[in-house]
Amino acid sequence: MTDTLKRVQALVLHGEVFISLHGYDELSADGIQIRDVIAGLSNAVVVEEYPTYAKGPSVLVLQRDSEGLPLHIVWGIAVGRTTPAVLITAYRPDLAKWDESWRRRRK
Repeated sequence: MTDTLKRVQALVLHGEVFISLHGYDELSADGIQIRDVIAGLSNAVVVEEYPTYAKGPSVLVLQRDSEGLPLHIVWGIAVGRTTPAVLITAYRPDLAKWDESWRRRRK
């Protein structure tokens, strides 16, 4: 687990979370329930980390919804801030783009 994911998990646990407009749009587009995202965060697995992203450190994680289906969520913390955790985007990964583990991009 990375430092960014640990920080995000702690912030969400304390209710310090913000969902970006893009995040809301993507949750809706893929029929993802925010309660599944919040509930699954404790078991999230890091797929990719972006510690030096210009808008602040962020991390792509693999989570599961209430039916056990895979979700990819990008969480971040705005540059120069310590709170809140920001849900940047969320989507259901596609096997055409990801391997069966949902952790590696296909080439």
